[in-house]
Amino acid sequence: MNNNFEIASQGSAQTALQQNRVLRNTYMLLGLSMVPTVLGAMLGIQIQFSLLPGSPFLSFLLFMGIAFGFMWGVEKNKNSSLGVALLLGFTFFMGLMLSRLLQVALGFSNGGSMIALAAGGTGAIFFTLASVASVSKRDFSGMGKFLFVGMIVVLLAAVANIFFQIPALSLTIAAAVVAIFSAYILYDISRIVQGGETNYVSATLAVYLDIYNVFVGLLQLIMALTGERD
Repeated sequence: MNNNFEIASQGSAQTALQQNRVLRNTYMLLGLSMVPTVLGAMLGIQIQFSLLPGSPFLSFLLFMGIAFGFMWGVEKNKNSSLGVALLLGFTFFMGLMLSRLLQVALGFSNGGSMIALAAGGTGAIFFTLASVASVSKRDFSGMGKFLFVGMIVVLLAAVANIFFQIPALSLTIAAAVVAIFSAYILYDISRIVQGGETNYVSATLAVYLDIYNVFVGLLQLIMALTGERD
């Protein structure tokens, strides 16, 4: 009886160590992934990067194709150093794509402060929800299906708005993106803590996308509500 209890205790301790290791490695790689993102954004601003500027819909399709290609490669090679390299390449590409929105923001007289506010808000949301997921004993995995459906609805609305260009719909989409991907932060960190995700490369990819989308949504909202022209 005692031996069985000791074996169970050792198993629980090893599981906890594994989960802590995945979480720690995820945070380390997440921090590293921000470097190519910033470099890509800076380069994009310098060269005024825009992906097929004359055709927003084709630009969107090309972006999705490249992004999903990167994500497929990361998941395919998540157990090797190639997976890490592809992840960093993906974050550089996402920085390039982000530069277009940053260029628009910098066109406002208070552009720098709006970007800083969006970054600070994103950081506050991440640290708050990551802390809740890490400390809480609740399993948030049940949110996954609802969040996925919400993400698909928002994606379809975003595609529709490429053609309709309705300002109110743009604001609604931005607010929904912030809400959905904030909830995804809670969901993805919880999966790591609960042992549902055991690969830190996959975990980093998921959390990176959450943070990226929260920042984009926040910046769009802040620009719409507080942007000041010269």
